[in-house]
Amino acid sequence: MTTTLVRACGGPRYVVALAVDALGTGMLRPFLLLYGVTALRLSASATGVAMTVGAVVGLVCMPAVGRWLDRGARSTVVAASMLVRVLGVALLLVTPTGNVWLFAAAALFLGIGNQAWPAAHAALVATVSHGRERDAALAAGRALRNGGLGVGALLAMACLAGGATALQVTGLAYLIAAGLAWSVRVRTDPAATTDRLEVPAPRMRALLAANVIYVFCLNLFEIALPLILVTQLHASPAWAAAIFVTNTVLVVTLQVPVTVLMSRFSRRSVLALAGVVLAASYLGFLAATSLGPGWGPPAVAAVAVVCTLGEIIYAGSATALVTVLAPAHLLGRALARFQLSTGFGLAVSPAVITTLASYGSAVLWGGLAAGTLLSASAVAAERSPEDQGTSHLSPAARGGRWRRAGSRR
Repeated sequence: MTTTLVRACGGPRYVVALAVDALGTGMLRPFLLLYGVTALRLSASATGVAMTVGAVVGLVCMPAVGRWLDRGARSTVVAASMLVRVLGVALLLVTPTGNVWLFAAAALFLGIGNQAWPAAHAALVATVSHGRERDAALAAGRALRNGGLGVGALLAMACLAGGATALQVTGLAYLIAAGLAWSVRVRTDPAATTDRLEVPAPRMRALLAANVIYVFCLNLFEIALPLILVTQLHASPAWAAAIFVTNTVLVVTLQVPVTVLMSRFSRRSVLALAGVVLAASYLGFLAATSLGPGWGPPAVAAVAVVCTLGEIIYAGSATALVTVLAPAHLLGRALARFQLSTGFGLAVSPAVITTLASYGSAVLWGGLAAGTLLSASAVAAERSPEDQGTSHLSPAARGGRWRRAGSRR
């Protein structure tokens, strides 16, 4: 990252906190199910249900997180989202073999932290940067996080595939990241936002509903593509692994350049374009699977690049659009609602994808394409003056005054 981009992301210490947190998450997330099954001797179904319940129940905390952010907290909420995951890791380390209830409690703490972090991070970045610089900073944070997740997963493989050693390193990483994030000490003064009537309450219902469908693209590379490649095209699992790695590398390398390239257009138009690109890729997957076991897997891999591009465009515009639409005094609650829609979409997408796939490729890919195009149309149809940027707004409406805690600014 350039110096300007690092500053827009919250400063060097905060960037290091993001990297360390991503490493910890990468060491835990891919192997949590395996840890429950192999180390704790839980059944796969009980482990999966506990993880799902933890993620879904974690969404219940989002309204409180939004209100906390709107009271001015920024770096404190980020640090809290990391610390609560330390508790989850600690519970995993003391969970005796066969105890599903303690595992479920650990999954709940991890779910709370995982759900709260994106909104808190976006609020902090939106506080210290504005306009298109903010968009680039959010994109850079996502690229950094994806890279950290990948490296963390590789480290976990070296630590006995996510065993106790990996858990200890993960807990330490979360603790270090929380300390670094808290030390940034960024907060806002809600009373400084006096121009509340200058920005109308955002009409976000269509955006939130569309986001539930858009976010399905984030689970395709872990669920839909492996399922189609292995069960329908009878391909080696190595194809799914290679496509997943390629997706991660492309996100890390292209997220910032593509976001900057798209900055010449309104954020809402870019988000609608993302839906079109994703829908086109879904139809491409339908055509690729019709080629059969011979040419099907390489065709799926080629279309996956287009799908990744749609994911990159979506990720670079969605959160940025929310930060522009939301009045400063409601930014936390707006981001919390957005995370609710994201978390809900991620929670239901595995069930929806596997159910659609059971009826064949045409139903799966045709259904996803139709739903995404409908969502893109809803996003494009709802216009507002904030879509074009924030230059017409006062400094207070763009984000209010912010200060480092303990300063007189």
